[in-house]
Amino acid sequence: MRQAAHFRRKVHLTTRVGLEAAVVATTVTDAMVAEVMAELAGLEDAKIREVNARHGDDHGVNLGKLRALAKRLKTQQELAYRLWETEETAARLLALLICRPKAFERDELDVMLREARAPKVHDWLVNYVVKKSPYAEELRLAWFVDPDPVVASAGWALTTERVTKKPESLDLPRLLDVIETEMKGAPDRLQWAMNHCLAQIGIAHAEHRARAIDIGERLEVLKDYPTSPGCTSPFAPTWISEMVRRAR
Repeated sequence: MRQAAHFRRKVHLTTRVGLEAAVVATTVTDAMVAEVMAELAGLEDAKIREVNARHGDDHGVNLGKLRALAKRLKTQQELAYRLWETEETAARLLALLICRPKAFERDELDVMLREARAPKVHDWLVNYVVKKSPYAEELRLAWFVDPDPVVASAGWALTTERVTKKPESLDLPRLLDVIETEMKGAPDRLQWAMNHCLAQIGIAHAEHRARAIDIGERLEVLKDYPTSPGCTSPFAPTWISEMVRRAR
């Protein structure tokens, strides 16, 4: 069993005085898990799997249908644990939609992130779960300096959230120094996260905008990234300029 088995959540008792002396969470059976997995298998679409494979994601489930299933299941923390332990990408995405983000311990989230190698699972874990966790800042600081570039990209994603919503105590000039020095040669997913942070600094902080644009222009990261009509290019100078224009 992989590391996820080490943090399988036991069903807890909530003790209170009187009639609520012992409330036991519903036990998730193997049959219940098998039923959900069968439903996920029924949603499999070969064409969707082919498209997702180009982005490193190994599942073929339409995300709209996956969200509809999650809405029907509602929040079920124990089922979320069991689905995560299957190691199947679609099941893990569903787990992230039905879990209670604040129910995870800090070390559980760390293990889960290191297991979440599929880009979509990694993205949803950070955005739907970790950002809502009381351990978000502690994990941001730890992951930001992690030697694993995929883990470090999560630290940068959480830092980008801080840049936009809670920049107090962040050293933005220092962040720009690191981006200027390291982004060009960073592995793809870490580079993408650093570029996002660069763009958000330029968008949200006018005093650093000129430098952010200059860094983007000189490094040319994602300059030629294919962009669909109507979408904004991830090339930082273009991204910054367009978002600032829309805000006027």
